[in-house]
Amino acid sequence: MEVSSNASRLSNPQEEAAELSKGAEHIVPDGELERRLAEGRPLRVKFGVDPTARDITLGWAVALRKLRAFQDLGHTAVLIVGDFTARIGDPSGRSETRGQLSVEVVRANAEGCVAQLLQILSPDKLEVRYNSEWLEPLDVGGILRLTSHYTVAQMLERDDFSKRFSGGHPISITEFLYPLLQAYDSVAVEADLELGGTDQLFNFLVARDLQRAFGQRPQIAMTMPLLVGLDGVNKMSQSLGNYVGIEEIPEEMFGKLMSLPDSRVATYARLASDLDQDRVAELEAASARGGPPAGLAKRTMARAVVALYHGTEAAKHAEGAFDRQFVRHEAPADIPEAQVPAGSIRDGRVHLPGALVALGMASSRSDARRLIKGGGVRLDGRQVTDEEVDVSRVMGATLQVGKRRFVRISPVESLGSFD
Repeated sequence: MEVSSNASRLSNPQEEAAELSKGAEHIVPDGELERRLAEGRPLRVKFGVDPTARDITLGWAVALRKLRAFQDLGHTAVLIVGDFTARIGDPSGRSETRGQLSVEVVRANAEGCVAQLLQILSPDKLEVRYNSEWLEPLDVGGILRLTSHYTVAQMLERDDFSKRFSGGHPISITEFLYPLLQAYDSVAVEADLELGGTDQLFNFLVARDLQRAFGQRPQIAMTMPLLVGLDGVNKMSQSLGNYVGIEEIPEEMFGKLMSLPDSRVATYARLASDLDQDRVAELEAASARGGPPAGLAKRTMARAVVALYHGTEAAKHAEGAFDRQFVRHEAPADIPEAQVPAGSIRDGRVHLPGALVALGMASSRSDARRLIKGGGVRLDGRQVTDEEVDVSRVMGATLQVGKRRFVRISPVESLGSFD
């Protein structure tokens, strides 16, 4: 992603505050951003990511691009990698208790995330911190001191907790700790402003209270609109699987964006691309008309998003690949080649569930069986309904799973047997 960086301040605090406030949903307290900018020093702008998966999504990128805008005006981006809090899981917007992740999984995800963040953020004016640095050393006494600053009644003011409590759904004490631990991050890095999605406003306000309790000046809370996921209903989330990753290949990114409901095209154009407001308004009007105008609007949006992260030529190529596959129903031009995995052939027949798993085209044998039963597996364009097929039918054929996964099977036969 190419983003310009002039690292220069605007002419006055009022102008700078207006520029940085564009598109924000909340800025609390009102007027505080302009007052701090008037002090003439770089602000410490905190943004936290919990690496629950390896991909940086277009949803995260909404706030990350705003963080880059702060960097471009000379402020310091303080990136908090929640390698400790991710083990708990953020309960924001959740209707049920979230599963906890292992240290090993979180660490692997964190390594992948940080590398991707530099596609959006500048390495200059960037401070990367892992919150295990200050949260792991907290003993029971430290945790109790944190909890003493907030009451159960205050926690239940939070909308998702309130709904779960009134509905008789369980809320773990661990989940109550999450906002306090995230708030303590702001204390540890002495944040001037915290940036994130609208679902984080409660957590940001807890941080203001905690900073005050620790004798610090409370941070400004700035939230950006949430990007709804590809399902058109829930917010884009790694854990829900309804996301587009900024490092996905152009063809995959374009194809996913074309699956978006027409009603969400304008939102993606506004939040996930760099199209100007007038162009976004045109796309919104076209999407509302439905039919071919909505389809063309969606293509424009998808091209713009892919171009932002991969360049204009890659976006054109991705659109062409989409048309070959989904308009003209042709196989992709650059299908990878692989042999039938060892262990999936016996007595002249290929065991497809095992082969699909070994080829990375299904997550498990049960998933592969579900795909076969649902008509989602094809050989040379023909639907496969049996779990075992003759080797002669597979060798040299194009194996397709779903709409976008293809592999051409090498005519060289692998040996082995399956259970």
